[in-house]
Amino acid sequence: MLTDKKIIVIGGDGRQKEVIRILTEQNANLILVGFDTYDKVHHTIKSKLTPLIFNSADAVILPVNGTNNDGLIESSYTSETLVLLEEHIQCVPDSCKIFTGTATEYLKALCYKHHIELVELLSKDEIAIYNSISTAEGAIMLAIQNTEITIHNSVCMVLGLGRVGTTLANKLKNLGAKVKIGVRESSLFARAWEMGLEPFYIPDLYSQVSDTDVIFNTIEYELLTKSIISNLKADTLIIDLASKPGGTDFVYAEKLGIKALLASGLPGMVAPKTSGQIIARAILKQFSPLKNGSI
Repeated sequence: MLTDKKIIVIGGDGRQKEVIRILTEQNANLILVGFDTYDKVHHTIKSKLTPLIFNSADAVILPVNGTNNDGLIESSYTSETLVLLEEHIQCVPDSCKIFTGTATEYLKALCYKHHIELVELLSKDEIAIYNSISTAEGAIMLAIQNTEITIHNSVCMVLGLGRVGTTLANKLKNLGAKVKIGVRESSLFARAWEMGLEPFYIPDLYSQVSDTDVIFNTIEYELLTKSIISNLKADTLIIDLASKPGGTDFVYAEKLGIKALLASGLPGMVAPKTSGQIIARAILKQFSPLKNGSI
């Protein structure tokens, strides 16, 4: 239980609503910032983003994407602009933890300067792997909605065999797709081959894309350049799952009439309740470790 714990929740999307629900069930005292249109619930207080609210806080929960490099925090439940500044962090107690999914250099620098522990939840395998399920399902949903073919018997390409790439490639294969997988390391090439996929090395990307129906990019580096895009079929769909700005030359893709979607943050759109539960359980584990790796 989190009785008497003061936790500040700032901004976010539907995932934060589920985090709020679970934390209130644990009797935490929540201060909600950026939730003007969200119905008030027991054990919560709505507030503006002021330095004063951070006094005696036990935890601060930011959205999965944290802040941008100007401190801007996105929120689906307010029209106000939320900016996390140094004057706010100065008021955070040394014992307080700040939780986010991923952190920008701006946020990291602020926390480092003021000796505040910053917890990047998506850097933890146990969280990122659970989270990859909703990302993969959402990516497949987008592919179905934006093509005129079935996934079964289509030629799909996944760039990257990390947490998301592995989950996505498995699901595509199970749906009957021919799955090409782009990797850089020989160990990942071997793993992809063992999984029954068709691995290739990223430097060979140009020669691999010409027959591809859907490309899913998970790598935060511009791989889908003008040269690569010019070698695609006219009806190839690009779904870029990397964090903004993605790994695709979207301007050039549009110029050629190639549909390219930047789809970062899919868990919050397609499965906010499940994704919020994963985040909440991870935060609870920081206060009271759970047994058996349960979420």
